[in-house]
Amino acid sequence: MKHTILMLASTSFFSDYGNHVRIWEESRALQKRGHRLILATYHNGDNMPGLDIRRSWDVPWIKRAVVGSSRHKLYLDVGLSWRALRVALKERPTIIHAHTHEAAAIGLPLRTLFHAPLILDYQGSMTSEMLDHGFVRKQNPLYRLLVEIEHLINRKADAIMTSTHNAANQLRQAGIVPHERIYAVTDSVDTDRFRPYDRSPAWQAQRMELRAQLGIPAGRHVITYIGLLAPYQGTNVLIEAAALLVRRRPDVHFLIMGHPDPHSYRTYAASLGVGDHVTLPGRIIYRDLHSYLALGDVAVAPKMSLTEGNGKISNYMAMGLPVVAFETPVSREILGDCGIYAQLGSAEDLAAKLELALEDRELAYHLATQGRARAVSDFSWEQAACQIETIYQQAMARRHKGCDCAYS
Repeated sequence: MKHTILMLASTSFFSDYGNHVRIWEESRALQKRGHRLILATYHNGDNMPGLDIRRSWDVPWIKRAVVGSSRHKLYLDVGLSWRALRVALKERPTIIHAHTHEAAAIGLPLRTLFHAPLILDYQGSMTSEMLDHGFVRKQNPLYRLLVEIEHLINRKADAIMTSTHNAANQLRQAGIVPHERIYAVTDSVDTDRFRPYDRSPAWQAQRMELRAQLGIPAGRHVITYIGLLAPYQGTNVLIEAAALLVRRRPDVHFLIMGHPDPHSYRTYAASLGVGDHVTLPGRIIYRDLHSYLALGDVAVAPKMSLTEGNGKISNYMAMGLPVVAFETPVSREILGDCGIYAQLGSAEDLAAKLELALEDRELAYHLATQGRARAVSDFSWEQAACQIETIYQQAMARRHKGCDCAYS
């Protein structure tokens, strides 16, 4: 069965970071399988080729991407709700696919109005993200209300798709949602584009040109990072680890790619005495990301959040890079035995594990080779699209049978 999918994204799509990559790659994979897909999202962000994007009304004082929890989302989501309703009335969706809990809340009345299953694409706990961003504290009376709202949205969704098995297990253990409505569809990767550096003359020339553009001195071993720049992403700890490692290994260079506010992190690196060993180029366009990752000798994933996915790791693996990550259930799930793990939050241990990856080249090669093989076999967007189709069909079957049990 081919569907008309209304995808809701309460974010500034497209902005070249993890959740946006998931939205984009899911959309492409579903369209390749013959489904019609319309994406309703905020007013700002990049348009992407081949994707029908319907944006909410313009907010002239917000042109930058809105990342994470923000008070601006209160009125941005009102605008998105209006746009989603207008699109749904015109296009008559058979599936409503919402990214984030805010988008699922917008989708709930549409679910009732159009008798279309609501699928929540769950990147992590809404309230945990708010805690990570410092948007709310557990002691705040508002926190308990937000937790109840999150639980209500989880119960009302016809299916929840998590980006990790860890998140799916946490939801099952919470006992709020029937187990049959919870599915894990892991973050995947285009392994044809993201592939190991092959030392061909053309790629070598591009690599040298990029190094020169970024100001990375010759002879330095490069440690790469891609993602949002924020404390909960481990950016501060990564720069502290850089300061420790550079004292022992002055031939190391850190390429820390992403946004927002790279300037503040350049200042922080300079304050620790490693400004000339850390390059923060800002946002990297997703279509060019593989070229930048190919500059790396080692990749690092220092994310501190215990609930969110970590899609960058699968990109690192597909590139054939040895990966150093903080020891978290999500990192362990994606990397398995193919990673080097540092103690969560420890700059000292992160520096030590990065040094191990640089010095033990036999270990690094073995892990990188195994990681590439795992990415090819386990993290295909084509496989993910087939899983999503099955989820759609099962959600529709439950609605048609009237099996919205007491949890609804």
